[in-house]
Parts: sequence; structure tokens; C-alpha cells
Amino acid sequence: MNHDARSQQALSWLNHQNLPRFSMQLLAGDASFRRYFRVSSEKKTWVLMDAPPDKENLEPFLDVQAWLHDIGLRVPTKVALNMKQGFLLLEDFADDTWAVCRQKGIPLDVMFADALQQLHRLQAAQVPLNLPVFDVARMQQECDLYLDWYLPKVVGIVPNQEQRDAFHQGFLPSLETLASLPCVPVHLDFHSRNLMLPPSGLPLGIIDFQDAVVGSVTYDLASLLYDCYQDYPESLRFTWSSIFFEGLPQALKSAFTDVKHWHACVRLTAFQRHLKAIGIFSRLAYRDGKRQFLDEIPLTKQHINDEIKALNLPKSVTCLLAVAK
Repeated sequence: MNHDARSQQALSWLNHQNLPRFSMQLLAGDASFRRYFRVSSEKKTWVLMDAPPDKENLEPFLDVQAWLHDIGLRVPTKVALNMKQGFLLLEDFADDTWAVCRQKGIPLDVMFADALQQLHRLQAAQVPLNLPVFDVARMQQECDLYLDWYLPKVVGIVPNQEQRDAFHQGFLPSLETLASLPCVPVHLDFHSRNLMLPPSGLPLGIIDFQDAVVGSVTYDLASLLYDCYQDYPESLRFTWSSIFFEGLPQALKSAFTDVKHWHACVRLTAFQRHLKAIGIFSRLAYRDGKRQFLDEIPLTKQHINDEIKALNLPKSVTCLLAVAK
């Protein structure tokens, strides 16, 4: 294990939790200041979340975890908590991520069917929390990540103010379209790295849900079908998009003229999300020194280029995207 000061604090706290004799192993971190450790005894494992209180707040995670558990989603159960020190011990879903399941030959239709069923359940839920609203202003801030980090740091182009203003003005109608769609509870990162197959089997376990918002009915499906870490044939995406659309309640379906209109909105949602993602990958690499995230850029760039071809975007937007091809 890593013997830094936080690790030693975690070890000291765990020693008071009446666990059987155990060891700790550092797991991969995420795009935040949180770290994760696997805590292993002879017969059982847990996951320890290390969330430094001066950098991360555990309350959103705990609030959303309790709510998602209550509505029947497969989220990790809480085992022990030290709010003051920022330590949370959770159920361990083990190592079978969506990608590992694909490698093991588990049929995609089995995983998609389960993920979409849980997504329908999430969207139908009442929200007892004061979740943030995913509005136009937030979408614009996310697009700035593309302008502020990807273009200058990866491509080597610094857009001037005129170009930035033209980009935002040209893309604004698209963002207003997304904001006008029916709103539902949104996980916000409903993709392959946050969907696990627990040792007990289906349903899929859902993690990294603490940033949940209220937003477009298309958002989480776009995150899953147009995943930054996975690639699928467009025909398969459309098939699962259609299945999901048919399963929507009529009050949500009625906002779309037909399934093609629905799927075009899913793709527009994915496009906005990819602009954010490629900017975040660049920021993680060049601000935070996590250069491994540069490996995620090529597929994300491919997705952006695919959506440029599929969507009727104004020239003021595409001119700043074309330079990144």
C-alpha cells in the first residue's frame, strides 16, 4: 500500500472498525481529488473512499447514494463513515467493469438491457434532494473547457475573443434546444467505467453518482451510447436508443415528433458532452499532471468528428472544431 499521511490515517481508522485482519491496496483514482483503496480480509473485500475534507465533500455522495438505494438502483451500500476525516467504507463491486464484461464475452444486449432498465427507473423517480439544474449556463461553461484546455494545450491554438464569442453565439441555439427538453434526474456520468458487474451478478452496479443533476431526458443515454471509453456501430446505438425511447412514458415521448427526432437530440447531447470531456482530459493532463488521460482523447475526438458530420452545426462552431481534426 501507499504509505502517505492520508493512507496512515485511513489505516488507523479502519483498525477501529472491527474488521477481520485486512490489507489495503490503492486502486485507480478518478477525475477528482478522491482516491480509492481495496480493503481485503481473508473472506471479504470492501472499497475505501479517501475524500480529503479540504478538497472533497462527502455529503453529496451520501445523499445521492441513499436516494438511489431507496428507488431500487444497484449502488454500493455504506459500511462505515468518518465524515470529519473524509473516509467512507463501501461495498466492493470488484473489478468487472463494463469493458471487462465485454472482454469476457458477456453479450452487450444483456448489459444494455439492464442499464436501460435502471435508467428508466432513475428517470421515473421523485427527487427529494435539491439537485443542481443542468442549464444553458452550465453547458456553456463546459464548452469553455474545450476552448480553454483542449485547443491551446493539445492542438496549440488559442482562440481569440471574437472566435470565442462567435462559437458561443453559434452554439447557443443548440444548447437552448437541449435545455428545452423534458427534465429528469440525471446521473451525469452514466458510462462504462461507472457500471460494474458485481460478484453476485446482475443488476449492474452503479458508481460515481455524486454529481447527479436535474437535466435533459437524453443526457444519461447519450453518456452510455456515445461513451468516451467505448465505441459501437451507429446502427447498434440507434437500436438501443429506439428501445429506450419506446419505453419512455408518454409524457416524455410526446416532446419528440418521432424516434428520429429523439435520436438526433441524443446525438446533440453527446456532442456537447464530448466537448466537455475532451477539455477535462486535457486539463487533467496539463494542469493536474495525470498524463494518462491523454490516451482518452483520440476516441473522444473521433466522436466529435462523427457528430460534426451528423449534426447541422453553424460555421462559427465548426470552424473551431475543424482545426482539431
